[in-house]
Amino acid sequence: MTVPRAYFVIGPAGSGKSTVARLLARLTGAAYIDKDTACTRFTEALLELAGTDPSERDLNPYYQSAVMDLEYLTVLDLARDNLAVGRPVVLDAPFGRYFSRPDYLAEVAERHSWPRHAEPVVVRVETDSDTARARVLARGCARDVSKLADWDAFWQKSQDNACRWSSRHSLVFDNRADGVTPDAVARALGGLADDDVREPGLTAR
Repeated sequence: MTVPRAYFVIGPAGSGKSTVARLLARLTGAAYIDKDTACTRFTEALLELAGTDPSERDLNPYYQSAVMDLEYLTVLDLARDNLAVGRPVVLDAPFGRYFSRPDYLAEVAERHSWPRHAEPVVVRVETDSDTARARVLARGCARDVSKLADWDAFWQKSQDNACRWSSRHSLVFDNRADGVTPDAVARALGGLADDDVREPGLTAR
């Protein structure tokens, strides 16, 4: 039986998560689930109805307390529906709020009734501050205004927020200015396949 995998693509703003996530989806045939695509229209409507700035996230208490968790619950339910029919998924979202919980992936599988044989893979995308800032500036999203207003503080906070998830499988990509190539992703996936026949706990890089 083919084991469907859920690839959790994580990294700070400007790291290039979406680029890596799309490459993974293309090479594995996985469903690509982007939190912004799945939720932004509804999120903006909720923020506007609450009388807050629909483009602000980081400094919006209503978003942080009432909306953000709903976004993640939604994308994780979408992942369940795909995994249940045997299709792997790539989840493109920061997930930073949940990094401090070592058992988070197991909690997700139980809470969202994921198939027992589904396997999570943590995909960490890394870059440097200058490259990330340039990418955030280039994309020109209104929700990034507060990040850019004090970029050094934002970047330091993102570096301090280490992901503590327990996972059998993980991949790490250095996505600095030169970027991550399809060949690099294919090689990492090959290493991940080799990991299956060796022993748990190894990291494919």
